[in-house]
Amino acid sequence: MIKLQVPKNNSLFKTMLLSGIFMLTSIFGSAQTIDIHPVPQQVEFSETITTPKQFHLEQKNEDKATQSLLATFFNEKNSSKTGFSITVGEVNDKFSRKLLKKVPENPEGYYINSTNKNITVIGRDARGAYYGVRTLLSLLTADQMPLGEISDYPDVHARGTVEGFYGTPWSFEHRMRQIDFYGLNKLNTYIYGPKDDPYHSSPNWRKPYPEDEAVQLKKLIDRSEMNHVDFVWAVHPGKDIKWNDEDRAALLHKFELMYDLGIRSYAVFFDDISGEGTNPTQQAGLLNFLHNKFVTVKKDVKPLIMCPTEYNKGWSNVEGGYLATLGKELDPSIRIMWTGNTVVSDINKQTMAWINNQIQRKAFIWWNFPVSDYVRNHLLMGPTYGNGQDIANDVSGFVSNPMEHAEASKIAIYGVADYTWNMTEYNAGQNWSNAMKVVMPESHNALEIFARHNSDLGPNGHKYRRDESVTFAPLADDFLKQLEAGQPVGNFAAVKKEFQNMVEASYILLGSTDNAVLLDEIRPWVKQFQLLGQSGLTLLNMYETLEAKKADDFERSYRALNAIKAQMYVIDRSENQNPYQPGVVTGSLVMQPFIDKGFAYLTNAYNQAFDKNLEVEGHYNPHKLYTDVAQLQNQQTTLRERTLTMNAPLEVIRFEANSYFGFELQDLVHVNRVALKVSPTSSYANFKLEVSTDSTEWKSIVTKEDKDILQGNVNQSVKYIRIVNTAINTVEARIEQLTVNVK
Repeated sequence: MIKLQVPKNNSLFKTMLLSGIFMLTSIFGSAQTIDIHPVPQQVEFSETITTPKQFHLEQKNEDKATQSLLATFFNEKNSSKTGFSITVGEVNDKFSRKLLKKVPENPEGYYINSTNKNITVIGRDARGAYYGVRTLLSLLTADQMPLGEISDYPDVHARGTVEGFYGTPWSFEHRMRQIDFYGLNKLNTYIYGPKDDPYHSSPNWRKPYPEDEAVQLKKLIDRSEMNHVDFVWAVHPGKDIKWNDEDRAALLHKFELMYDLGIRSYAVFFDDISGEGTNPTQQAGLLNFLHNKFVTVKKDVKPLIMCPTEYNKGWSNVEGGYLATLGKELDPSIRIMWTGNTVVSDINKQTMAWINNQIQRKAFIWWNFPVSDYVRNHLLMGPTYGNGQDIANDVSGFVSNPMEHAEASKIAIYGVADYTWNMTEYNAGQNWSNAMKVVMPESHNALEIFARHNSDLGPNGHKYRRDESVTFAPLADDFLKQLEAGQPVGNFAAVKKEFQNMVEASYILLGSTDNAVLLDEIRPWVKQFQLLGQSGLTLLNMYETLEAKKADDFERSYRALNAIKAQMYVIDRSENQNPYQPGVVTGSLVMQPFIDKGFAYLTNAYNQAFDKNLEVEGHYNPHKLYTDVAQLQNQQTTLRERTLTMNAPLEVIRFEANSYFGFELQDLVHVNRVALKVSPTSSYANFKLEVSTDSTEWKSIVTKEDKDILQGNVNQSVKYIRIVNTAINTVEARIEQLTVNVK
């Protein structure tokens, strides 16, 4: 969002190139804000005039999406033959050579020339004209209209999202809202690949969609067309594909069915699979078959996109030649997706140089942010940052994998739109602040307070972290240092102000009506956030009463804080109860640890000063993962009530012969039931459950399979629990559940 501040009179002011967010100012008159998003490549303005009220519009091209967009502003009330002239078209339409020379050569580029008599919008193509009209409408909605030129185009050709997360897919209504959001912000790609759509993946990828689902898909496709968004339908056949003519014909037939619905962009995913489906030569052969028998035949279908099995550097076996095979054998037009150096990572110049050399083409980036399917008790609503601003010429596309919370994901997606359009001028902090105003216009200040404390993922298996509570973190550190040193706390007022802001922001959000869809998604976290703010204020009351040596008042605040903790516990155990990372966590990087540490210190100090024995209750997990499997080294464990759980990884795990995974308990602990669920369940034949008190001598536990779950009753005190691969070969499987009932 460009905030261009211009004077409200017609005096000339210096012509400037507009890059990033800045203000053109004058010593004359008051100021007017003009918002253009994403940040244009180049703008030259010289003066302003009062924005006309009557217009004479001529659309020279026949693009329906542009026509529909123009109709949202130009109507019978503001149109007349003698009105201010607006002309819209493409380079193939009749315009003066002088203006045509100024249209960027880049696909989807546009040029705007505004004078005191007319405005001309020329697109390099239909999409460029559409984007030019998006910018035009931003200019015409201000009181003062700048005169000059805009020359603009996107840095990255394919920009948008991939709905590729695990968990609850977006609803039809959310997808419609997303597509409109993409059109508004000049994003052009939506890859439809919900992991839980059985007609996208196994078992039904060969079958047509049921009629009611096909009708909804058709509506989404039509909506995409009216927003100049490529609806990319993805298929995920690798789990059970047979490399034969029958399955090739089945996939070709499925493509034809989707074509009849209006699909003109396709992707084939081979991610997160094992077995025969991972063969790179077979994958390349299938993609080339589709390219030759479908894409080139249809003429209006865009080049294929594929997601490889080895989709990040950490999983790539260079010696095995998987990526090199794809690079050599795939048709050069087929784009290959890539998540970076690991499953979840930011992208830089070195990343692109490595992968582009391997696949002999520019990689298509699948950025796994703000996806939260591996930390589902968190919201990721922080700024979009971390990627290199010098990789525009190294990528063939850049899409974000969002959260299952579609509306909340718009904050990050807004950043992706800005970043991929004009990388060098991208400002993450300013963009994030602007995103709040777009997503929640009336309550954006409250939303920003909430979002700045709901950005980090917490400890996770991918070791991917985000900044959180940035401005408060040094205040928290100083407060605790002064507290522990027995010194008067000098920043008490600043700390108290932040907790007050949290409580007030929560009330505002819970009562807000300017984005009910967003509030429905984040409501459990807002309620938890409100309690967190209240617990912070109560903690400060404990500090003040201890300083004043008011024992009764201190104990009242102590009991109040424990009561607030109890309420937070109820929310965590009742809201967002998914089977992977259930619960509601907020402010986990700075705010909650600050309160926990402060509470422990103040309670201990009170006990010592008044010879009391108030309990310092702490909820923590003393147990840890026990494994020699590299892919699992960073997985986290969760202890809820008496159940110890390994947070399930989403990808396929390679278990070498004699490798193991399980738990190391804090001490000898009585263990009852151990439960394991993997897919495929045929892997159970190779897995053995063992327990030990010292990790030297191991005892085997009898297991049995019940409803696809491998179970074993330990019923003894142990310190180590492990599942061992007894096969002589590597076993590939996905872990869906590993739990231990402990006392």
